[in-house]
Amino acid sequence: MMCGAPSATQPATAETQELADAVRAQLEEKENQKYSVFKAVSFRSQPVAGINYFIKVDTGDENFLHLRVFKSLPHENKPLMLAAYQTNKSRHDELAYF
Repeated sequence: MMCGAPSATQPATAETQELADAVRAQLEEKENQKYSVFKAVSFRSQPVAGINYFIKVDTGDENFLHLRVFKSLPHENKPLMLAAYQTNKSRHDELAYF
């Protein structure tokens, strides 16, 4: 993978679900909504000064969210950050940079 270029979209892994779960409270606070379903289905990663993870999350009833989660470099010892998100997505919407 070239530095700065996002990876191809891949099926979500247990690690992807952990990343989504780690920022779920941040998202629920911003949206003032609790999600009963919150299942990561696919992701892309982008190496920057850390790693951006673009994660497609199924929130039930054919509703999806796209999350951008930033993971800082290990020596910075910072928590995961919900950098951006998009609502009103469908299963078929491409997981692209935002």
